[in-house]
Amino acid sequence: MHARSVLGCALDGDTGEVFQRRLCPDHREIVGWLGELPGPVAVSYEAGPTGFGLARALAAAGITCEVAAPSKLIRPAGDRVKTDARDAAHLARVLHLGQVTAVTIPSASQEAARDLVRARDDCRGDLMTARHRVSKLLLRQGIVYSGGRAWTGDHERWLRARTAAELRGGLGCDAGLSGSTPSSR
Repeated sequence: MHARSVLGCALDGDTGEVFQRRLCPDHREIVGWLGELPGPVAVSYEAGPTGFGLARALAAAGITCEVAAPSKLIRPAGDRVKTDARDAAHLARVLHLGQVTAVTIPSASQEAARDLVRARDDCRGDLMTARHRVSKLLLRQGIVYSGGRAWTGDHERWLRARTAAELRGGLGCDAGLSGSTPSSR
């Protein structure tokens, strides 16, 4: 399952017939295709960045869905080529054999909370990376803060007092602190 397309692969447990179709990731289209298949229908897909909305939509439509833990899927030895078609067929076989290790499907509010925590962690990481870059830029220029702990109010005032003349070839420090670009002044 991807953001732009879904490759569905169904396996008829009685006849062994394989059904395949590329679908858009619209939940209604996926549920509609599954409704056309000979029943009973069960679904599995790998957990990933697209979230669990499809699993909740399938559950609401009365379709059994197991979201597989990718790290727990048993892959045949020597099978190093990953394609959507091969992955979908493999998941269909594993589901038919009852060998899917499923992850817990969170509620929409639990998933939203997880997304918020991940976004905060990403922003925190970006902030730390930016601080590290500024510190190392100043250090390369021989400009060292010695007034206590870095990244406090006192440190910010000290940074703002630095002028472009102090930086060899740098107008960027002033622009970065004021939020403007040299061309907008």
